Amino acid sequence: MENNKKWNLRNIAAIAVTVAFFAFQMYIALIKQFPPMLQSPLHLIFALTLVYVYFPADYNYRKKIRKAAEAAGTAPDPAVMKKRAWTNWLDLPAFVGIGYMLWYVLTQNERLTDFVIGISDVYIMDYIGMVVTILLLMMAVYRTLGLTLAVFITVFIVYAWVSPYLPGIFYTKPKSSMLKFLNQFTAGMTMTESGVFGTPLFTSASTLFYFIVFGSFFSTIGGGQLLIDMGMKVSNKSSGGPAKAAVLSSGLMGMISGSAVANVATTGVMTIPMMKKIGYEPEEAGAVEAVASTGGQIMPPIMGVGAFIMAEMLGVNYMKIAVAAIIPAIAYYFAVFVLVDRVAAKRAANIDGTVDASIRVDRKILPRLYLLLPAVLLVVWIIRGASLMRAGMIGIFACIACNVINYFVNKEDFIDLKGLGACCIDGAKQAASIAIPTAACGIIINVVTGQTSLATNLSNLISALGTSNLFLALLIAMVGCMILGMALPTVAAYLVGVILFVPCIRPILLAGGMADFTSNLCANMFVFYYGIMAQITPPVCVASYTAAGIADANAMKTGLKGFTYAMVGFLVPFVFVYNPPILLEGTLVEIVIATAQLALGTYFLAVMVAGFFKCNMNKFERTLLFVAALCLIAPEMISSIIGAVLGIVILFLNMGRAKKTVAGGVNA
Repeated sequence: MENNKKWNLRNIAAIAVTVAFFAFQMYIALIKQFPPMLQSPLHLIFALTLVYVYFPADYNYRKKIRKAAEAAGTAPDPAVMKKRAWTNWLDLPAFVGIGYMLWYVLTQNERLTDFVIGISDVYIMDYIGMVVTILLLMMAVYRTLGLTLAVFITVFIVYAWVSPYLPGIFYTKPKSSMLKFLNQFTAGMTMTESGVFGTPLFTSASTLFYFIVFGSFFSTIGGGQLLIDMGMKVSNKSSGGPAKAAVLSSGLMGMISGSAVANVATTGVMTIPMMKKIGYEPEEAGAVEAVASTGGQIMPPIMGVGAFIMAEMLGVNYMKIAVAAIIPAIAYYFAVFVLVDRVAAKRAANIDGTVDASIRVDRKILPRLYLLLPAVLLVVWIIRGASLMRAGMIGIFACIACNVINYFVNKEDFIDLKGLGACCIDGAKQAASIAIPTAACGIIINVVTGQTSLATNLSNLISALGTSNLFLALLIAMVGCMILGMALPTVAAYLVGVILFVPCIRPILLAGGMADFTSNLCANMFVFYYGIMAQITPPVCVASYTAAGIADANAMKTGLKGFTYAMVGFLVPFVFVYNPPILLEGTLVEIVIATAQLALGTYFLAVMVAGFFKCNMNKFERTLLFVAALCLIAPEMISSIIGAVLGIVILFLNMGRAKKTVAGGVNA
């Protein structure tokens, strides 16, 4: 009874904080925004409160018990689940700390707004505020994202203090006194816009919240299911139809959700069983879904969370980022589509594209097309130059309007007030889960750029290695971003990659004659892509593991196969660095030529991975086709011509061999 009362109190608190959180975000969207040093801290305070309400002290313990029970095929033991319930009392100091943060931010806002590092005074209350904020944030990171990111950030905090005693690139010139460094650390972390309350968190408050809530509303009112049904309807009559449905559905859904794991969980539960049903091996089905879902983070118009932060970091309209990403995103999905088509042709005897009646799309598409109106309005307002906050709000209101229409013409998708309330709670919970890592990454950014000279030292090192060899510098950055992406959420991997590797790549691009903005865009997109590709890179490939769970497949085999299927995604960033017209940075003729080169190279690469064009390809043919693809991807015209000729010759030879095989079979 006492336990039920406790959880009821948590539920009441969750609803109350969610209402307050929404009221705050609606106020800054519809009435007026607050100064950054008030708006960002308040956003974080709401997010922290929700995290501590939804993720109590024993949350990870209970999650572990549930997973163990699921693996054993049994129900969790209630007595074992309650074993650490007493630890939830440890949340009381956390709520007291959040109260202190709120008091500190409200009473000291005027001083914080005008604060200047090295000139303004730092008081005891500032030290306390810094310690409380970092401790609460680190614990929230652990509860929502696990131990890895929490340890990663802790290493950087420790590094800030010990860097004067380390050798090589890790060395930083010490301050004149420990007090001076403490003042600088405190001011940089929580008293200015360069640390926890920096650009990433401000973007979460002013942009990401609204798009996350929009995605929640859009899926709830039936828009997400409509996109899935559209993908299935278009593809389910062709060879390998369910696999193509997975590609199309995940791509369409990815435009809205921008989350690889969410895409897998949403579309995979339908497409993976369909693929298995018509003959795909479990690992193949899981890999196709994981690769298709991961591409959603690079697919305009919404893309992944990092894209919004990139726009803020570059100081440009988000539409500039979305437009630049169009050709690479289409190339990615074109490659995956060609791949599944050739795999289906390769195994035509087993994969015939037929779909069981129980999993066909029975609901009509046309009467539900109005559900796409919120997404259309969102894009239109972004194109018109409206702020992302305003565009997101318009999308949310449009979702509510479509839900009213559902009541009259489509009751199956209608959501009542209780359902809309649950949708708001879910959206606020997701927004809080995004605000935590974005704020935590502010710690790393400040350590690397403000407290130490690591960014400069690393930039100098890579620049020295890559001054005459851009490829080597890009290779180092790629490996670094992939490692970060394996350990961190996408947004965190992008932010850390921007700080560590963009300053290393840009000078080399500028030295090569690339324009200032183009070099900045290319470098940021390069880091962004590889942070995302880590989602399907073994050994830590979250999207692949999620798909493997649905497919009942071997997780590592699924990850390795997904890594192979996504090969184009790993090469495209090199393409647009060496050939910026791919990002629509150039003349119309340059863009058309670069796009044609990429399209043909992508086709060759996808066929090579499938190992089948009109008949099975031997190792020699596949090797030559891979060389042809690389020649086309290179920006020089002569190499592109050689690649095009070589690739076409290989395909014609394969086609001829297939005809001879068929003729031989007929004659026999």
